[in-house]
Amino acid sequence: MEYLLLIISDPEAPTYIPEEDNIEEWSADIERRGIARTGNRLRPPSDATTVTVRDGATILTDGPFVETKEWIAGFDLIDVDNLDEALEIAAAHPMARFGRVEVRPIWPFEG
Repeated sequence: MEYLLLIISDPEAPTYIPEEDNIEEWSADIERRGIARTGNRLRPPSDATTVTVRDGATILTDGPFVETKEWIAGFDLIDVDNLDEALEIAAAHPMARFGRVEVRPIWPFEG
């Protein structure tokens, strides 16, 4: 089953220490195990544009829709046997120590 790991910044988390960020090792491990599908960092919310269509009109808004101190910093898509395995993978992600990792099951389209 596929799970999306949303990597979320957390201003109340311990200070980010680059020397303790073993993202290359984590990524290599999930690649070696054959469970990595894709993943990447995201630019900050200040670089975002929100697109809304109402009554046929397209409205573009700079930045995120809501004001927040937390933001989605990246994502990883994994394919594992069950939620327990997805949670294990998320707990090993370096940003689980310096931010948060939200685990969301993919809801495939029927058909």
